[in-house]
Amino acid sequence: MDFRYLGNSGLKISEVTYGNWLTHGSQVENEQAQACVRAALDVGITTFDTADVYANTKAETVLGEALKGERRESLEIFTKVFGPIGPKGHNDLGLSRKHVMEAAHGSLSRLQTDYIDLYQAHRFDVETPLEETMQAFADLVRAGKVLYVGVSEWTAEQLRAGAALARDLGFQLISNQPQYSMLWRVIEGEVVPTSKELGISQVVWSPIAQGVLTGKYKPGEQPPAGSRATDEKGGANMIARWMRDDVLERVQQLRPLADEAGLSMAALAVAWTLQNENVATAIIGASRPEQVADNAAAAGVTLDADLLAKIDEILDPVIERDPARTAESSPKTREA
Repeated sequence: MDFRYLGNSGLKISEVTYGNWLTHGSQVENEQAQACVRAALDVGITTFDTADVYANTKAETVLGEALKGERRESLEIFTKVFGPIGPKGHNDLGLSRKHVMEAAHGSLSRLQTDYIDLYQAHRFDVETPLEETMQAFADLVRAGKVLYVGVSEWTAEQLRAGAALARDLGFQLISNQPQYSMLWRVIEGEVVPTSKELGISQVVWSPIAQGVLTGKYKPGEQPPAGSRATDEKGGANMIARWMRDDVLERVQQLRPLADEAGLSMAALAVAWTLQNENVATAIIGASRPEQVADNAAAAGVTLDADLLAKIDEILDPVIERDPARTAESSPKTREA
């Protein structure tokens, strides 16, 4: 496993991060989840990403149990705050000081740890003054409960405003967690250039486009039984945008390129995101331990310029690049 610095900080994290968004506490049994975490540790992954909203806090609980007994100093544990949790009352969501503080203490308890390495604002909260949110993060940092602060799916403008307030309060934003893959490149136009200027790294999610870039979905065929595209609990909605024959046909054309690179289709997709120098790590998920090792093979891989150009040529007509898509996916209210 190779490691990279996260933003303009001294924190090193593994190039591949294990995340449990759609799996732990919902899609897979706890025993299987623990086996996946063990597989991640076995291949050298030290960075683990979750959020309190995943499976309404259950994902954090499962991850905390799975990591119990590991040397805490050898791990980087990331979690997030914003989405509705618990009974989903009127203050059980958002980035108010009340919710940020209560959510942080809840996450610490569920993760069975004294501190969170990276605490992330899961989305931008248009209903809370940014000054209030950043002050809450600053207080958590000063209390030693949070070591570093990041955000997720913020626009370039939001990143700039947040970074300025953080500096005034004596800490810094070091990361942004956006969706990024061969097919979804909306951060390249504005978010990445701004992040480079501000000393912010990308911690990217869905590098294999919810599984589409593995090549397992074939044009004109029904999705394989048990795949994400058949999961009505959360996966099917996310993957729907890519389940078009024009996309699936072009993805199949990537297979010879993966073979040429000596990688699986999944590992090629993960490795592609890591060629972006502003990407510190790519988050992978798994429902089976063998998937972890397959995806983790992307660490340390350098793809040559000719191969990257071929990927672009094949996928160009179906790539989403519009920078406005980041703002479009940003919640207009806390409930979104």
